[in-house]
Amino acid sequence: MYRNILVPIAVDHDPHTAQVLDIARLLADEGASITALTVVEAIPEYVAQQLPEGQLEKTRHMVEDGLRSEVSGADVKVVVVSGHSGRTILDYAEEHGIDCIVMHSHRPGLTDYLLGSTAARVVRHAKCAVHVLR
Repeated sequence: MYRNILVPIAVDHDPHTAQVLDIARLLADEGASITALTVVEAIPEYVAQQLPEGQLEKTRHMVEDGLRSEVSGADVKVVVVSGHSGRTILDYAEEHGIDCIVMHSHRPGLTDYLLGSTAARVVRHAKCAVHVLR
């Protein structure tokens, strides 16, 4: 069905990661690419200046290694980027020709109705198909 699938995964590695990846594999055409993307929230420059030299890069590598250990299979590319989660997922999808986003969503709470969750933001603004698992 899809040739280029994006699977956003939270930094804390949601316990449903394996299930979301299984769904992505079911939706993938033969030879399709699947990208597991984690977005690390950007740290303001005034805070970053106070961190030890190389700390941001070290943290990014730790997140990437954790994601690699969570994601099984050579068919999944692991990417870690920095930014605002909802906007960065949408930007990545558009820039990389993603034709389907498969993601998990938590049960919405009151703040989600007022502010909107990442999944809701992606569903509303994505220019491709979005499959949300609950």
